[in-house]
Formats: sequence, structure tokens, C-alpha cells
Amino acid sequence: METMTLREVAAALGANPAAYADAGVTNITIDSREAGEGTLFFAIKGDRFDAHDFVPDVIAKGAVAAVCSRPIEGMPSEKLLLVDDTRRAFLALAKYYRAKFAIPVVGLTGSVGKTTTKEMVAAVLSQKFKTLATQGNFNNEIGLPKMCFRLDSSFEAAVFEMGMSGFGEISRLTDTARPTVGIITNIGVCHIEMLGSREGILRAKMEILEGMDANAPLIINGDNDLLPEGVKGIPNPVIVCGVDCENADCRAEEIQQSSEAMRFVINWRGARYPVTLPAVGIHNVYNACIAFACGMLLGVSPEQAVRGLSVYVPTGMRQKIVRKGGVTVIEDCYNASPDSIKASLRVLRDMDCQRRIAVLGDMKELGSYSRTAHLACGKAAGDCGVDVLLAVGDEAKGYVEGAGNTVPRVEHFDDKQALVQALSEMLHEGDAVLVKASRAMKLEEVIAGIYASLD
Repeated sequence: METMTLREVAAALGANPAAYADAGVTNITIDSREAGEGTLFFAIKGDRFDAHDFVPDVIAKGAVAAVCSRPIEGMPSEKLLLVDDTRRAFLALAKYYRAKFAIPVVGLTGSVGKTTTKEMVAAVLSQKFKTLATQGNFNNEIGLPKMCFRLDSSFEAAVFEMGMSGFGEISRLTDTARPTVGIITNIGVCHIEMLGSREGILRAKMEILEGMDANAPLIINGDNDLLPEGVKGIPNPVIVCGVDCENADCRAEEIQQSSEAMRFVINWRGARYPVTLPAVGIHNVYNACIAFACGMLLGVSPEQAVRGLSVYVPTGMRQKIVRKGGVTVIEDCYNASPDSIKASLRVLRDMDCQRRIAVLGDMKELGSYSRTAHLACGKAAGDCGVDVLLAVGDEAKGYVEGAGNTVPRVEHFDDKQALVQALSEMLHEGDAVLVKASRAMKLEEVIAGIYASLD
């Protein structure tokens, strides 16, 4: 980050700057373990601890000051910046700091595919600009400010992912990041428990416009059933991407899938560009179209955008394909929703293999919609030609019921250890295995078991 003075920080947070020194702030953190010389520490109260308790230790380590919501006994006033709410102050300072940089900023949200699309957008923009992109799961009201503070004068563009679980969250995130380009990947059913309906999810995602100027473009998936209607009447220019929608600004045509890649032609407003994307599944074609369109809006050449997509690398456990011992494993257990499970099942369907095995765990945060969603995904497993369906978790019983007799072998497990044992005994060369569930299920433990059995 670029250096700020403590007086500058005080003014940005509404405190009296005259009460503070000109000491330089070179690091901003909420983690007391990261404190040291030049640090500004935000004391945020969490579920398990109150960071105000760590303020004396942070100051002893040489921190410039701490932002607190209450006085700390024994701490001099010039070492404390008192605010009403340290979480809101963290966002406020990030907003102030982000405004120092007159660069393109892409704000991205959606029910599924956010992280993958963010990585593709970053791959495209990096062909022309030094680009900062959200790392890991830094897409909430703590993570996004952290990413803003990583900006410095060397960066020429930024891509910020925005997640949410309820109304108002994206509003606060977009107000902080102030995107010059917005993206909504799709509207699904993630967080429907908190938002009540898909229409509620649409309203929450549309909050991204609240931090954008009226002339800042919004890129959407035009094949989503809610987005085209949802954006009608907004002042912002709308860029439509898709496969089926004939009026799309950016449309994928001539789509072909192999076991390693998707090959297709992007039609950008009448001009055609062949793309080889090292990822599988039609959902990734949509993500690539959005990334290509974003590049076009920000001055990346079509040739640079195509090259960026060609070097995209899947991150984490998001549909990473690994081959070991003659078995193909689709690692896709970072998170799950009905839409993403169906998309992954279609990827499994299109794999070149002898037998298709789906290992599916619970989907979380679906509320009253949970049973219906699990039943539908079980039916989808049958529709996609799955040969073996192994389900784990309480809600996963719905997969079994939904699959019925359309899947030749279906089993439910109460724990992952029993599932791994059964899976290890049945695997043989030529199998393709999809492992998919919500993050809370920690199915990476199943993946580790698979690999151990193949050694």
C-alpha cells in the first residue's frame, strides 16, 4: 500500500486530525499478529474474541495507532482513533484509499461462478495491465477492504469479487470499491434462505449499481432467466453475454468440448475470434464470454483477450481435473449450489471415461428450498448418465431419493470415512469421479482418500 499519515487517516474517519501525529501508516491490519512498525490496527469484535483486548500488545509492537470503538485502559489518546463501529470504519478507510487510484476497477458478483469469472477477467486484463485481483475468499466486508489496501501506484487495474448472504452487503462493498465496470454472472438460489426468493437474490445482486456511476457499464449473462428483465430501466449501459440469446453483444458459437478444454468462437458485435479455454463445461464458456467482453470495454485487444483466456488456470478446488492411476478426479468441492452441481454433473457426463461416479455432499444455506434442490440434483445425476452416486450428509439423502432407479448404483453414507472406504474398493482404471459439496462438508478429505487409494 501507499503510505498515509495518521492525521490523514483521522480526517478520513471523521476524527480531529490535529490530535494525531504525522506518523506514516504503511500497513493496515485486523490481525494483531501482523502488527509492527507503521501498522494501523483495526480492533474488530468477532464471534470468538474481541480484538480490543489485543490493543496494548499491538501498540507495544510499535503500531502507529489502533482504531477502536471504546477507550482502552492505559492507552494514550493519541494512540487510539475512536469510532462508533470499527467494521464500518474499516470499509470507510478502504473507500477513501481506493479513491486515490484513477484506474479501471471491475466489481463482480453473482450466485455461482464469481471466483472463476474473476480469475478469467484477471487473466484477460493482465495481458495489458498490471492487475490486482481478489485473492482467496476475500470478497466480504473484511476481505474486500484488505484487497483495496493492497493497491499501490504500480497497479493499472483491479478486479474485486463481491459476495453476500443478505441485503445491504453488496451495497456496502460496491460503495467501497466504486467499480468502473460491473458484472453479474447469474442469479441462482445461493443464500435463498436469507433472501426469500430468487427475485430477492436479484435485488441484492443489483445493489452493485449503487457504487457505480450511471455511465459505468454492467455486464450480464443474457441467458439467465431473470437478469435481462432485471436490468431493464437502469441508466447504465448493459453489455449482454451468452450462448442462446441472439442479441448478445458477446456470444459463444460453434462450441466443442474435449476432456481438457472448451473450443468455441466468440462473436463480439459481429467480429469472430476462436478461443481455446483450458477448462471444461458450458458454464465456463459463459464465464469466458463475460471476461472477453470486460476486456473489450477496457481497451484490451481481442488477440490479447484470447491469449489471456488460453492461459487461464483453475484455482483451488474449483473444477480442477486431476488424473492419477488411470482415474480422472474432478475436484470441485470448494462450494456448491443446485446450479453448480448440475453444471458439474454435465461436465462429468461429457468426460471420456468408462464409468461415471458422482460423490455429492450436502448443499447448505438453502432453507426450505433444500429438499427440493437435493431431489432435483439427484434427478440430474440420472439425466447425466451417472453410473454410481455416493451421497454423504443429512441433506444428501435427497440426492438418493431424487435419483431413484435412474442411477444403477446409489448409496448414502453418514460419514466420510465409510464413503472413502467404499469408494476405494470400487475404483478402477477408466473411472471418472466428481467430488462436489458445500464448503462446510470438507470433501477435500474424500479427495485425499481417493488419491491415497490410488498410490
